[in-house]
Amino acid sequence: MERETIRRIREAIRRGRLRTEFTAVEVNVVLKIHRAATFLPKHRVGNPGGNTELFVRGRPGVYRLKAR
Repeated sequence: MERETIRRIREAIRRGRLRTEFTAVEVNVVLKIHRAATFLPKHRVGNPGGNTELFVRGRPGVYRLKAR
């Protein structure tokens, strides 16, 4: 079961409110949150903490959803 933040990101992409490649600032604005700058890298593929890998980092500061 997905948690609320990732569910909201997927929904925003589906509805066209967020591009498929996005920055933390864009996620914060669209979801009206203030934690994307820590949430995205914490859950990126290859994160050092071994957290759930939900995002792939492309260019510096740009992420996309990891394929399911």
